[in-house]
Amino acid sequence: MSLRLGDIAPNFKATTSLGEIDFYEYLGDSWGILFSHPADYTPVCTTELGRTAALKEEFAQRNVKVLALSVDPVDKHLSWINDINETQHVIVDFPIIADDDRKVSTLYDFIHPNASATATVRSLVIIAPDKTVKLIITYPASTGRNFVEVLRVVDSLQLTAQYSVATPANWKEGENVIVALNVSTEDAIKKFPKGVEIVKPYLRYTPQPNLD
Repeated sequence: MSLRLGDIAPNFKATTSLGEIDFYEYLGDSWGILFSHPADYTPVCTTELGRTAALKEEFAQRNVKVLALSVDPVDKHLSWINDINETQHVIVDFPIIADDDRKVSTLYDFIHPNASATATVRSLVIIAPDKTVKLIITYPASTGRNFVEVLRVVDSLQLTAQYSVATPANWKEGENVIVALNVSTEDAIKKFPKGVEIVKPYLRYTPQPNLD
């Protein structure tokens, strides 16, 4: 099964480093990010989980709940978390799924046989409060994720879910955004009182609407 944007994220029950969870119950009305990791005790994953823990407040401000997944069992997760906390100077207090039966990995298409028949790829899935899949990014095992980009994408997804705008290339929080194509220029002028800059009929900028 291939998971695509707009699909409903599959629910599941799983054993984690924090006990048994039901995925939907864990997320509640929050946004969610599910990270997959090739294996425990791998150096890149150690830095990534450390970075995730260090960004706890950033995720909380955005109403995002995070959880990770590895195909190793929970006892290895618990021991590995000690290493992460020690080496990355953090406290990992989010769940890491023990997916030794590959059930969740299969649901979320995290195993790519041409890369590895047994280990998961380094994917992340962002899930909206309505449980739809909003973003999928997949990296090879050798390349760590850019967490500045992860937060930037969350900001864009949350902004564009609320307003009729899109975010341009390299957009960052606070910068101008693009008026959505399904909004006429006449309606855009009414909808965005901070002003609309018309570069082309299809390319119209406005200040980020949720800022004072």
